[in-house]
Amino acid sequence: MKLIISTVVAFASLASVAFSQVVGQAAPDFTLTTADGKEVSLSELKGKEVVLEWTNPGCPFVKKHYNEGHMQKLQKEYADKGVAWLLISSANKEHATFLDAKALEANAKARNAAATYALVDADAKVGKAYAAKTTPHMFVINKEGVLAYAGAIDSNSSSNTKDIATSENYVVAALNALQAGEKVKTAETKAYGCSVKY
Repeated sequence: MKLIISTVVAFASLASVAFSQVVGQAAPDFTLTTADGKEVSLSELKGKEVVLEWTNPGCPFVKKHYNEGHMQKLQKEYADKGVAWLLISSANKEHATFLDAKALEANAKARNAAATYALVDADAKVGKAYAAKTTPHMFVINKEGVLAYAGAIDSNSSSNTKDIATSENYVVAALNALQAGEKVKTAETKAYGCSVKY
């Protein structure tokens, strides 16, 4: 699957002040432009489940899920099932962890990420709209555009890759439930990881 790097150029359907996401309500819409100038809106992905994954490649908690290929495996598995997976970086341009589009693309390719899009949210409008607090912070949106899950990727807040095997993956559980036409049992958890560098 082609990895496309995007930068936020417009943000629709949002007030000028940040607000928190609410599970069970419509996910805040946003529009981003790909490196080749194509505009992609969340609303245009309606009809697919969508995963939003906040990232900071240098964060130990992000590395936990990438160093041995666990996150990449999930991205590919669910992309093959029709899920759109959006990798988002909301780091401030002045912060040491900020990556521009080219750097984020290079990093994603080096990690063999299988996200549908990798997005630079340099003005933080998307991150603040969703109240993204950590990397990773995960959101699952159903085919109707309703936020179905928000929180941690799994049930173990350590940064040790070995703990993944014995953890419950909330994103997997939410996606499996949605694809089976069932209710998401755990719809909200407390996210863990490094703080988003707004």
